[in-house]
Amino acid sequence: MSDVVVTDRVSDEVVGEALVLIDAAARTDGQSAVSEQGRLQLRGGHRPGVTHFLIRSGGELVGYGQLEDTDPVEAPAGELVVHPAHRGRGYGRALGLALLHTSGRRLRLWAHGGHAAARHLAQTLGLTLFRELRQLRMPLRADALPQVTLPEGVALRTFVPGKDDAAWLDANAAAFAHHPEQGTLTQRDLDARKAEPWFDADGFFLAVAGDDPERIVGFHWTKVHEAEQLGEVYVLGVIPGHQGGGLGRALTTTGLRHLAEARRMPTAMLYVDADNTPAVTVYERLGFRTHAVDLMYRTET
Repeated sequence: MSDVVVTDRVSDEVVGEALVLIDAAARTDGQSAVSEQGRLQLRGGHRPGVTHFLIRSGGELVGYGQLEDTDPVEAPAGELVVHPAHRGRGYGRALGLALLHTSGRRLRLWAHGGHAAARHLAQTLGLTLFRELRQLRMPLRADALPQVTLPEGVALRTFVPGKDDAAWLDANAAAFAHHPEQGTLTQRDLDARKAEPWFDADGFFLAVAGDDPERIVGFHWTKVHEAEQLGEVYVLGVIPGHQGGGLGRALTTTGLRHLAEARRMPTAMLYVDADNTPAVTVYERLGFRTHAVDLMYRTET
């Protein structure tokens, strides 16, 4: 078996190979083994704290892994994927061991979709389950959605690229202060998403203080997956001090109405941590139900 190549820089040619591999695996598995953030980090050039893992057979790229070590508190987070035609040959285990070694045996490893093979690999590597991220879905019908009722003193407008970037990043960091991925987004991360074909500022809603339209107190960024005909509650957040007053529900409904009416999406989806009981309760009352799960494993601490 070829050795795993570990590098913090990959050429455009290797990026293309890796993306083809990731897409091939997603078609087989029904879900991408590498997250949107991972794919953006693969395509976006050198990033401090991001390491790539490559394994080849006969010159063909058959496995790819990525390790992100940018969180000052949490252990590095990893993802890996093996081409469907080359599974069962130990490549996944080789990538996993390389991730473990490079992380100094402080590793959080995603198993997107929670497939049995991924669960088995995590156990083989000595990792334990500690996080469950649920994908929820619901049918979208505008006439079945509640009306939007904003709390007193709050107004609604859409995101203005360039003008609102810094204020939104601050609001996002405040709303997700304890979230290991979302709360640490940077201007580079935001720019990468704004450059994606799916980005639509008309579907990026900001709740602002009625007396100061520049002060963001909550937001609902929607995303449309055209090929799958899915409208996503992409990022929904409310800053401390404005939580618990109905703003989250109003923002959720605003985005869902936009997806149903303006974008004509038949189905809505979102991701939520299974242990976030208040959020799960709100979404289930709206009609969302669990569609799939992503599992994260980690080394014992």
